[in-house]
Amino acid sequence: MDNDLKNTSVKGFWWKRFFYSVTGATNDYELGPNWFASVMGTGIIANAAASLPVFSDRLHGFAVIVWCLASFMLIGLVLATCVLLLQGQNVWKKHFRDPMMAQFYGAPPMAMLTVAGGTLLLGDNFIGQEFAHTITWALWFIGTITGLGTAIIIPYRLFTKFKVRQDSAFGGWLMPVVPPMVSAAIGAMLVPYAPVGVLRETMFYLCFSMFGLSLVAALIIISMIWSRLAHHGTSGTSRVPTLWIVLGPLGQSMTAAGILGTVAKGAVPSQIAGGFELFAVLYSVPIFGFVLLWTCIATLLTLRARQRQMRFALTYWAFTFPVGTCVTGIAQLAHHTGLPLFKWASIFYYIGLLTAWAVAAFGTTKGMITGHLFRPPPVSVTPIISVKEPYYPGDIEDDT
Repeated sequence: MDNDLKNTSVKGFWWKRFFYSVTGATNDYELGPNWFASVMGTGIIANAAASLPVFSDRLHGFAVIVWCLASFMLIGLVLATCVLLLQGQNVWKKHFRDPMMAQFYGAPPMAMLTVAGGTLLLGDNFIGQEFAHTITWALWFIGTITGLGTAIIIPYRLFTKFKVRQDSAFGGWLMPVVPPMVSAAIGAMLVPYAPVGVLRETMFYLCFSMFGLSLVAALIIISMIWSRLAHHGTSGTSRVPTLWIVLGPLGQSMTAAGILGTVAKGAVPSQIAGGFELFAVLYSVPIFGFVLLWTCIATLLTLRARQRQMRFALTYWAFTFPVGTCVTGIAQLAHHTGLPLFKWASIFYYIGLLTAWAVAAFGTTKGMITGHLFRPPPVSVTPIISVKEPYYPGDIEDDT
């Protein structure tokens, strides 16, 4: 190992040479925006625990620990990214030009927003209310601005620059358009702390506007994903976990609608505040039904891919944050309706979230030790091709 540490062919500081000698990673290792999905997936565990309609008090200590972990992960990834940029690496520029990796530029804003939500929910007793609110506002503002940027720039590049096939639509296309929905949910939590009057009402309506911005775009993309699956099938590769991202805008929209309905009374005139609370239920109940449907479909497709030896990749973190948003969204339904159905459904999804996080965290840790997760992936000039299983004698084919 001493010889490795003195190896001048490995450029960089001593800690980089030590990292290479231990992990076996190459000198051209990369740290892309998709790494921030691990912060999202970790932070949502804390936020969901604090939002559960039952057992939230018992899970408070656990939630604080997980929130601290997510905060340190965010700080570490931001610092690591800054170091790489200061060293002149153009990795992020290369990813920005890649039709698949560019979609994950939505992850850093959502990572900041997720930690912001945890800070507001759990940080009061840990770092003080005033400091917690200051951090929350700062992270929300930065996450919202950058999230709106990805929601505009990445689709624009998709429309004008990226070469895509008819079977190119995948769950990652949702990543750049979901951040405004997360901003709407976290912003709704901040509405009661905004100055009373025009500013508070303006913030309320801006959050509701971001709700619509993200929802309409997400519904269009979800329709395209359904069409791709129907016409071309699934790739069966490590891209399959991104199908779970579909749950993200659905669960987060339920969360945003529920919180906006709760805070409406203190933000908008009383004659229309009740309408927002009613909308929270009228919107979220049908979405809950589709969440159940897509959970079943995504589970079956994931199991099918696993049977075909789907390898671990950072896309496994797609199992976490979207499921976590379902926990918070269903918890809002439980809050507005009081029905045991939604209380226990949120617990069910929370158990699934913990299981998914354990799988993703184990695979990521293993990949970091071996170093293969740091090696640059091949540039996706030609998107992964989706295929269906061939027909066999006895299969029924629709000739209509």
